[in-house]
Amino acid sequence: MISRNMLIVFCLLCLLNFDLRLINAVDPLGHYCENTTYNPNTTTGRTYETNLNFLLSTLSSNASQATTNGFNNFTAGNDPSNRVYGLFMCRGDVNTDACAECVANASREIVQLCQDQRIAIIWYDNCLLRYSSESMFTRADQSIILTMWNTENATEPDKFNQVLGDMMDNITSQAANDRSGKKFAVQEANYSPFQRNIYALGQCTPDVSSDDCDSCLRNCIGNIPRCCNDRQGGRVLFPSCNIRFEVYKFYNSESPAPAPPPILSLSPPPPSPSPPTATSSRDNGGISKRTIVAIAAPVVAVVAIAAFVLAFCIARRSRKQYDVIFETTVDASEISMVESLQYNFNEVQAATNNFALGNRIGEGGFGPVYKGTLSNGQVIAVKRLSRSSAQGVNEFKNEIALVAKLQHRNLVRLLGFCLEGEEKLLIYEFVQNKSLDYFLFDPQKQQLLDWSRRYKIIGGIARGLLYLHEDSRLKIVHRDLKVSNVLLDENMNAKIADFGMARIFGIDQSEGNTSKIAGTFGYMAPEYAMHGLFSAKSDVFSFGVLLLEIVSGKKNSNFYQTNGADDLLSYAWRQWRDGTPLALVDPSTGDSYARNEVIQSIHIGLLCVQEDVEQRPTMASVVLMLNSYSITLPTPNPPAFFGRSRTQSLPKELPESDKSTSSKSVPEPSLNEVSITELYPR
Repeated sequence: MISRNMLIVFCLLCLLNFDLRLINAVDPLGHYCENTTYNPNTTTGRTYETNLNFLLSTLSSNASQATTNGFNNFTAGNDPSNRVYGLFMCRGDVNTDACAECVANASREIVQLCQDQRIAIIWYDNCLLRYSSESMFTRADQSIILTMWNTENATEPDKFNQVLGDMMDNITSQAANDRSGKKFAVQEANYSPFQRNIYALGQCTPDVSSDDCDSCLRNCIGNIPRCCNDRQGGRVLFPSCNIRFEVYKFYNSESPAPAPPPILSLSPPPPSPSPPTATSSRDNGGISKRTIVAIAAPVVAVVAIAAFVLAFCIARRSRKQYDVIFETTVDASEISMVESLQYNFNEVQAATNNFALGNRIGEGGFGPVYKGTLSNGQVIAVKRLSRSSAQGVNEFKNEIALVAKLQHRNLVRLLGFCLEGEEKLLIYEFVQNKSLDYFLFDPQKQQLLDWSRRYKIIGGIARGLLYLHEDSRLKIVHRDLKVSNVLLDENMNAKIADFGMARIFGIDQSEGNTSKIAGTFGYMAPEYAMHGLFSAKSDVFSFGVLLLEIVSGKKNSNFYQTNGADDLLSYAWRQWRDGTPLALVDPSTGDSYARNEVIQSIHIGLLCVQEDVEQRPTMASVVLMLNSYSITLPTPNPPAFFGRSRTQSLPKELPESDKSTSSKSVPEPSLNEVSITELYPR
């Protein structure tokens, strides 16, 4: 016969197991399903679904292996039309069992939430899982953002934000350079004399580079003011990185942290009496061992249950205290004038001293660029579109839509805009060292560009273009890449500018056609200059020209005038063909250059400027080639226009340009400097 006390204990344990199941049944933080479906009733669709199921099963299985270190990517399928790419990343502090459980749950949920979808991602507290019909490996994807914040305000917000900012900066550096390979970091800090702490976390998918991890996390941090300013807690999650902060310890670590103040006061169990002597079970009316056990067991169980119920209620309460916003990138046609990005005209006018001539730092095809200082001391660059400019409201909105969504360390950052009456202004970050041509083509200043700096600039431009072409699901083609559209910050990092003529491609679109040729002759690919056909490979061609200019320190546009050759591309090809590629190197770099890097760069440049579009590499291949000396590069073919006169290289009649309204005859060589835009904010 079961005693009354044992029955109580049994019931309490059943309740305990029930509550544990509730606590472990964690819902996803958010999920995203892109509107690109497959039809499971077709052969291709069935194959894709089979590959997807195999992928998810493999990822789930791999998550249980400690060797994955909380991260794994996998590809299922041989045919590109039905191939599936996928990965999971577990939070850096969770153990293998918790990781495996989270990934298994995510694998089940994602196919239910995103049924028949080709692209999907799901976030949990302990892991994220994503799959796609397009490769997402090694690239810092920031096209989708999930933000969450606690509805409770932080005490002492000024001190809180100051400490949080310092913590996030430290976490970014630690995660980006994490030697364990996890790209994960946590930190805690006190922000109040009353021992109030902030706990913060940052993590990137381990397959991205340290630079991309740093950039991704800093973009997360940049979104804190939008969602979580002065809040007790918040999260910003991109597909490739995420950050979180709280006023309680939410991660696992060996370092102790102060426990959060209790919400309920629990009375501790009564102290156990002194044990009786071995010779007697009772002592002057004392309590027997059996009685002690009968009383203590239920009390301990009750306390344990209360603790778990309290934890569960706190978890439920915490979830209810959070507001969530889920955002994705939108087409340029869907742009709305977000209030937070709009500047008052009077404010910008005051910042530039009423657009004083002394504040002018450049002249673009659509108008001048001014340096300004806002009332808070922030230095800005303002592009003021001329009223007679060919760039109308549509192009203006296009540039806003593009640049505001583009967040990468090698792209110039748009801070805001002003649209008031006939005034159209774009406000950018001020990039200290002006544009690349300011240094590259000046006989005195080009000596400041030693080979290591030039190679760093080449790599930065390549990564920026890769982000435009492949890391954004919109597939953005720049169309006007040139030296004056590459800005240099205080550390000589390259930042691509000028997106006024950029075009957004659909997810399955590979090329476009236009009757308006927008760009700069000398950088334009032949298929674009002569037929109006543009694609990502058009940008690759421009990058190849730019790369060869950086190596040689010479302009492609007037190279023939000073060197007796048709153009820079022809000269570079001849040196390569004759086995003397180092003759191309700018003498101002001295003898400090790395021979292998120079030769590899010239080789890549010549691959990019080949006339056959299909033979040019993608920017993903270019970045890979720049970072590896073990890859065997294909042999380049002669560049476009090689062996022809300059007049034959351009169309007999140019389609109407976005800038030129007069002559449509074959331009003279001196017109190679004509461009839609010459200079954007510095």
